[in-house]
Amino acid sequence: MQPTQRPLLARLARANPTSVFLATLALVLVALFAPGPVGGLLLLALAAGLAYLLTVTWPVQAPQTRLIRLVMLTLLVAVALVKLF
Repeated sequence: MQPTQRPLLARLARANPTSVFLATLALVLVALFAPGPVGGLLLLALAAGLAYLLTVTWPVQAPQTRLIRLVMLTLLVAVALVKLF
């Protein structure tokens, strides 16, 4: 798929990796310290975004990387569900 067909991915590719890391870290910390359902929903929103990126980048990832990403996504969803309920 051409970069012009996925403007979000093209924009993410231009983003500063340090800024993206810090923003994600801030979101995770807010979600973990927020009260139950609010934090759970924030973590599920983050998991949905990561799942989207995982599906888009799946063909170019090595099998070991795929496994690690699936495990991390599963753990994030598990923590979100524990926090939600």
